[in-house]
Amino acid sequence: MADSADLDRLRERIDRIDAELLRLLNERASRAEEVAAVKRSAGDPRFYRPEREAVILRQVRERNPGPLPDEALVRLFREIMSECLALEEPLQVAYLGPEGTFTHLATRKHFGQAATLLPLGAIDTVFGEVESGRTHFGVVPIENSTEGVVTHTVDCFMESPLLICGEVVLPVQHHLLSCSERLEDIKAVMAHPQALAQCREWLDRELPAAERRHAPSNGRAAQDAAERPGVAAIASEVAAERYGLKILARNIQDRSDNTTRFLVVGRLETASTGHDRTSIMLSTANKPGSLFGLLKPIADAGISLTRIESRPSRCVNWDYVFFLDLVGHQADPAVAACLGELRRSADMLKILGSYPQAAT
Repeated sequence: MADSADLDRLRERIDRIDAELLRLLNERASRAEEVAAVKRSAGDPRFYRPEREAVILRQVRERNPGPLPDEALVRLFREIMSECLALEEPLQVAYLGPEGTFTHLATRKHFGQAATLLPLGAIDTVFGEVESGRTHFGVVPIENSTEGVVTHTVDCFMESPLLICGEVVLPVQHHLLSCSERLEDIKAVMAHPQALAQCREWLDRELPAAERRHAPSNGRAAQDAAERPGVAAIASEVAAERYGLKILARNIQDRSDNTTRFLVVGRLETASTGHDRTSIMLSTANKPGSLFGLLKPIADAGISLTRIESRPSRCVNWDYVFFLDLVGHQADPAVAACLGELRRSADMLKILGSYPQAAT
């Protein structure tokens, strides 16, 4: 049996640590209120600074001596910052809903529990809500490691004045949810087209006869499946809890490393953190060597290109707009010089934003 006196001493020490933590947390909150007062007196409306949060969270990882794992401490500090920011200015964030979608999970991961979230039914509606000023920020999916780019998000940037202020990388675990009791009872499977594609091999193997139906989101599919026996949804464990569904099969995605990247959009320009990404939109005449001409300044500057996508320009048939992600901030000398060269050589250059890279 454990020595009672030793346990009492350890518990007393934990109690003292808890009391000190409580004092320090409230002291941090008080400093946050003072920061808000200084900003208001200076007429500075930028209460939320994504680059500041990114630096703090990176330092948490770098300075963590253990035994708590890095991700556990990052979650704790994210919630501390979320609650402190709510004392300065409560954030309102739109996202591709409803509740239980992976975009919902990504939004909570990035902004914490203190932010007020607004679920919306379409990606362009999220953009519109932020553009109107009714919400501070929006969160939308941009690409999946298995199925590639979310074209609707890319298309929205062609007309929107919004900037990318941050990114979120989320491991995606798909589960088969239903109000039915058995896998054998499932006649149809509903999900967002990307989720259906990410689970194609499993569905071919386990439910080859089941109809596959598209839904605007996995959360909406879970909502519908809750009212339809014989229908299953591909969605998250959170969606199962939210809509009272049974999990008939877990982790049905075809790749175990299935990951989705989300973008935070807003009207805020983000300062450099030293670990940033810059997204741009380019167009050029449709002639031999034109794409090479666009990419050459990037290669010559030694800048890493992490993504390139093309979309129809919607102006002239067979003309395209290119979307690129570059490593670095637009204020970095090498990136700034490269963007200057691109501005001279491209027919159009639009900088969609520089923002902190998500930790992976």
